[in-house]
Amino acid sequence: MRVRTKGAGRGDLPSAGGWIQVVKFGDGSAVVCTDNEFTGRPVSDPKQLRILSMRYGVIRAQALTPRESSVFVERVLGET
Repeated sequence: MRVRTKGAGRGDLPSAGGWIQVVKFGDGSAVVCTDNEFTGRPVSDPKQLRILSMRYGVIRAQALTPRESSVFVERVLGET
């Protein structure tokens, strides 16, 4: 899953901007990539995985709902 961390106006997100991608495997292992930390290299160190996975969780928790997203997109389109 990839999440962009710029945009929707829900306050500060726990990332400097860009994206976080979490790849989870069937055996329970995971790899995280970001475009602003670790220069886009995959991260598999358990400590860094926990930190980035927690950030990803916070970002998801702050994300707009589908209905809020629709209203946001319609508002932005109306402003252009």
